[in-house]
Formats: sequence, structure tokens, C-alpha cells
Amino acid sequence: MSQAPELIVDPHVNATGELRSVHKPVPHDSAERHVAGTALYVDDVFEPAGCLHVAVGGSPSAAGRIARLDLERVRAAPGVVAVATAADIPGHNDISPIGAGDDPILAGDEVVFHGQPLFIVIARDRLSARRAVGLAAIEIEETAPLLTAEAAADANAMVSPDFDIVRGDAAAGIAAAPRRLSGKLMIGGQEHFYLEGQAALAVPEEGGDMYVLTSTQHPSEVQKAVAEMLRQPLSTVTAEVRRMGGGFGGKESQAGQWAVLAALGARITGKPCKLRLDRDDDMIMTGKRHDFATFWKVGFDDEGTLLALELDFLARCGHSADLSVGVVDRTVFHADNAYYLKDIAARSRRLRTNTVSNTAFRGFGGPQGILAIEHVIDQVAHALGQDPFDVRMRNLYGPGRDVTPYGMEVFDNIAPEVMASVAERSGYRARRQEIARFNNENAFLKKGIAITPVKFGISFTTTHLNQAGALVHVYSDGSIHLNHGGTEMGQGLYVKVAQVVADEFGVDVAYVKITATTTAKVPNTSPTAASSGTDLNAMAARLAAAQIRTRLTAFAAEILEGPPEDVRFRDNHVILGNRSMPFAELVNKAYYARISLSSTGFYKTPKIHWDRETARGRPFFYFAYGAACSEVTIDTLTGELRVDRVDIVHDVGKSLNPAIDIGQIEGGFVQGMGWLTTEELVWDERGRLRTHAPSTYKIPTSSDVPAEFHVHLFDCENREGAIYGSKAVGEPPLMLAISVHSAIFDAIAGMARPEAPIPLRAPATPEAILNAIDAVRGDAVQEAYR
Repeated sequence: MSQAPELIVDPHVNATGELRSVHKPVPHDSAERHVAGTALYVDDVFEPAGCLHVAVGGSPSAAGRIARLDLERVRAAPGVVAVATAADIPGHNDISPIGAGDDPILAGDEVVFHGQPLFIVIARDRLSARRAVGLAAIEIEETAPLLTAEAAADANAMVSPDFDIVRGDAAAGIAAAPRRLSGKLMIGGQEHFYLEGQAALAVPEEGGDMYVLTSTQHPSEVQKAVAEMLRQPLSTVTAEVRRMGGGFGGKESQAGQWAVLAALGARITGKPCKLRLDRDDDMIMTGKRHDFATFWKVGFDDEGTLLALELDFLARCGHSADLSVGVVDRTVFHADNAYYLKDIAARSRRLRTNTVSNTAFRGFGGPQGILAIEHVIDQVAHALGQDPFDVRMRNLYGPGRDVTPYGMEVFDNIAPEVMASVAERSGYRARRQEIARFNNENAFLKKGIAITPVKFGISFTTTHLNQAGALVHVYSDGSIHLNHGGTEMGQGLYVKVAQVVADEFGVDVAYVKITATTTAKVPNTSPTAASSGTDLNAMAARLAAAQIRTRLTAFAAEILEGPPEDVRFRDNHVILGNRSMPFAELVNKAYYARISLSSTGFYKTPKIHWDRETARGRPFFYFAYGAACSEVTIDTLTGELRVDRVDIVHDVGKSLNPAIDIGQIEGGFVQGMGWLTTEELVWDERGRLRTHAPSTYKIPTSSDVPAEFHVHLFDCENREGAIYGSKAVGEPPLMLAISVHSAIFDAIAGMARPEAPIPLRAPATPEAILNAIDAVRGDAVQEAYR
């Protein structure tokens, strides 16, 4: 039996002949609900009758053997229905996303980080459950915890083997270079601080089936984790998510644990169970952006051309592997950023510590790699007394210098044009002169300015994840039901995919009903991550819609009496020659004519391949580019910082929705600015997170957003076959904020001698800024302030 030919659609061209919604600033599908407070999240959904509530009890110690776990007072507490420990898990007690087996749902014999879940309480209301947790008697035979990456490196404690990307002989190149520098850069982690915390509602159904409403970026992973915990087939578990109140990677792998615990409660009690973590528990029990100790050596010439570079990344991964293999891989992938390096060694170690397991975070390791090389360039420019912008332009990829250290051609390089554009739009040259005058006239306030580029690879580096499915129904009244494997976390994915489907049928977006992502409709979904949500799911949905449109085209040609190739779908009508029919009328007639009005679509990213053993291949479909110019003022007496102005030119290809994309660029930049300036994670000597609430952990507020904030979209169609020539936008803008760190460096550099390296860590908090100033000015700075 021969297979039907595969439907091919041109990713750049629409078959209807007109784009009414795509490339337009269509409002976010939930915008009005967000403003009115009526958008439903897990905790807003009406609770089923008899719903119980789950609270989690965590370890009081960071490392040791569980000597005593006495829960009798917990069981006897008012409102408590049941208590469960690791012994009550019917199936697999592991939540690790890659099957490493090192991440128990509930700890059994030993604890490996402070706050590690030990037991759950199931009670009639949430307050009773949380109060009962505090009645547990827990004794841990403590051992000395490993808390830093450097301590773990000394102990050779790893969650996975080392991974390096090497080209040429960096050590020899550095030794032979006319000039050399070396140093250490500490790169801090970051709390996701999504507005909606981790939450899940599990409802037991007949025959042992389980329905889980969850706040996750990866419904299929939740489905798998729940099924394995219950020891039953995936087909008996349905995971659903309508929207998240933010995710940023923190709900890619780590949403699973809370869904699993809710499902465990539902299985034990036979009742619906809801779990919503308190903010303090959420911050203590869930992973962060990976923090790094980074050691660098660079060889360069008198013009500032980088001749050879060594970067050694020591990543604090936490107690388990989680997604650290992929995260730290992406760090070394992006250690070149937008620069060509003939000789480079980017080496990484993934180190096991007695802290919460770090996980995905917007940029997925890429920001740390890019920050490292930008810091090196700042140091080189300072040592030479040159404008850092000129040093950066000199080292960009270009003709004859267009292959990455892992062997991928930079075929779409527009970094030089983007950098030049932001320099012109921002008036960089004139402002640098004005800043020099300001700094000469002010003793204690100092300004800095910097332009930094971003070259970010788009695709999952785990190749099999680059696939997506979609389901489209057209009902007999012409309304359209859209479902796909992508999840909505505020980023506008749903409306972008709806725009694509609407244009495939030539109708208004209002015709398209966006529905919750569920494993019952689209199986085996990939996470909405790696900035690939639109690239994957919009293409899958377009292919599904195109199947139906092809059938409708043939039917329309019959009833409108003309050749199929002349049929057009436009303005909510179907047109052939001088005859037309409303879309809804055609669909209704097609139903009575027994034409199928439903189809699935499937898309896999072409051309990509990657051999991790040789560290060679094409792991990315294309690169997204951007550049930002940031101006800052620092107070050299207090270390306080103000970001005065930001100019951004960012490449999103031919934007599917400019309003959504600009919002993503602005939000990503501010989130990155927080990572690099105010968001500091602090653990004490016992491994306890001390910054576990908004009172001690400072995310940017509206007052931190620069008063002058200019965002421009770079007008350049994607050279690869992404949906309608667009490019991904979710993660790359975060790295534009590295320009803020470089601008702070620039402000401090104006006070330092060229031979004095500037030890500015990230985040550049007031304390970090003062430490850097003290390091470069020594006793002289103290004398000036007396």
C-alpha cells in the first residue's frame, strides 16, 4: 500500500495569497483577561468536590543520613487526612528528566540539599496541611556539605563527565601572542521568580486513570513522571496546561515533582488533590540558573585582535544532573558569542553540590558563555586603552572567518550590520565623548557606556526534541479549533500560532479557538523551550491546516466551477474568479458532502545534526542576532547603580507579531539586567538559602527600567526556512543586558590604570561595584573620600 505524498508548504509564502494576521501586531489572546484578572491559572480553577490540599515537608539539613522521621504528630493534626513518604510511592521514586536516577521524588535514606522533600501532608485545607508539616520530628546525621563549584571540583564530585569544545592549540597560541591576560570571573545564578508559583491539581478518574492540571512547560514530561510514579502506562495519564504565570525554564523539568506529589495524594486518598508551593518553599525547593566560577586566559595583539582563548567553566549543578548536561553544553557552544577565534578551548565541568539542583533558565547556559567572552573583551580593551566597541567590531565573524569552533558555518552573519545600526541609532560616538567630559567633572558619580552583540543558536541541542505536533478541527459553522504541543507562559506563542492558522484559511483570528495544551490531543510533545516554540508548533499547525485547506480547495473548485489552482481563501471568503462564498458556508457544505475537516500536522526541524563525541556538527537551524547600547551611572561612594538609557536593535527576522516580539525583547532585557545587577543568591555555611523571599532577593521593579528605552527590530528575513521568515525571540534578548555589565565595567575602567585588571563579578551589586573600585584604586580611593 503506497503512502500519501507528504504535503510540502513553502515556509515563506502563504497559499491563500494574502497575509492578514501574520506580521501584524495582533493583541495577546489573553491580554484582556490578564488586565482584568480573569485569566485562569491552576489555583483559579474551581476545585472539584472533596478536593484536598497537599503541603511538602523538607529537610532541615543539606547533607546526611535520615536518622529519624517521626510523623505521628503530623498525622494527628487537625484536618489531616493522610501523610505519605517515599515508602508510599507505588512505582518509580525518581523525577530526573534524563533518567539519571539521582533525583528522588521524596528522599528515602539520605538528604542531599536543604529543603529536599521528605514527606507530604494531605489535608482538608491548605492552611491545615502547611501547619501540620511543621509538627514533624526530623533528625539528620549531618555530614559536611559541598556548597561551591570550586569545592566540588577539588572533591571531583560531578553529575556528568566533562565536555569541551576545542579548535587549534589555545595554550600555544596564548604563549606566542604579543600580549596576554588572565583572570577569574564569578557568574551568579538567578531565581526564576515566575509570578505564578509551582502548582498542580490531580483528579483521579475511573479505572485508575489520572488527570493532572499543571503549570508546566513540558506536559509530556509531567505525564511520564506521573505514570512512572503510579506504575502504569502513559495512556492512563492526561497532563493539561492552559497557561502559566511565567516559566522562564523553571517549569521545564521541575514542574514535574509537584504534579507527581499531587497525583500521589490523589492515588492514596481517592480524592482530587491540589498542591501550590508557598513562595519561600518554591525558592528553597526549586533550581536556579547555574552559577559558574570561570577562569580565562587570552592572547591578543596590539590592535585588540583575539589570537587565542582558554575558558574553563566550573558549573555548580546542585545535587542532581537534572538538565545540566544540555545547559552547560550550551555554555561552551556560546563561548565564542559573535567572535571568530582561530584557537580556542572552551572547557566545562558539571559539579555536584549539596544545593538544590540547578535547571533550565532563559538562555539555557548561553548567557554565561556570552558573558564570559564579553568580560574578556572588556579586559582586553581596557589593557590597550581602546574603545571596547572597536575591539568588538574587529573580532566579529566575517568572510573567511565564518566557522564556529564546533564546525558550523555562520552562514547568516548579520552581527556587523546590527552592531553598526545600534551604534548609529544610539549616537554612541558622541555620547562616549560626553561621558568622558561628565566623568572629568564629577568626583564621585561616574558614567559608563557599552555596546555588546548577541549571536544565539536556535534549536534544541538534544536533536530529537526538535519536533512538534498539532491538531486542527474546522467545525461545520466555520469556527476553528486549534491545539498543539506548545505551552503559553505569557510569551504570546498561542496568538502567533493562531495568526498562522487564520491566514492559512484566509479568515480573521477571531475564527480560531485557542485551546489548552493537553497530552490527550497531541502526544509526545517537546518542551516549550530553546526559543523554538513558534518555529516548531506554528509549522506543525500550519501543516495541519494546510491539509484541510487542500481538501476544501478541491471541493470549492467543484461547487464554484473552476480550476483548483485559482481558488483563493481571503477576507473570510473563498473566491474563484468572480464567484465567492463565505468560508463558513463552504465549510458547512463540505460537512454535508462528507469532506474531512480535521487533520494533524507534524514538523521536525531540517538540516540539524550533532555528534557530541566529536563536538562537531550543525546543532542549530540558524542564529538570532542582536545588539544593545547601555549607559549607566554609578555612585563610587555607595556602589549604587542607575541604568540611564538603553538602545536595542534586535533581529527577529520578519516578525510574526511585532507587538509581541518587542514586548519579549523589553522583558528579556530587564530580566537579564536583574541577573547581572541586583539578583544575588546567598547560601550560608550550612547550605541554607538565605535569599528565599522578595524581602531578601531583589528582582527589577518598574523603577529600575531605564527612563530611555528604545527597541528597534532589524529588518532582515530569516535566511533559513522558518515560519514566514521569522526568527525566535524568547531567549536571545536576555543576553542584550550584558551591555549593562560592560557599561559598569567601563565606568570603573575610567578610574583604573590600564595595567590593573578589573575584578567585576556578576551580579554587579553595589557591594561588587565597590569591591571592584577598591581593587583598582587601592588606598588612593580611601584617601580621596576622607
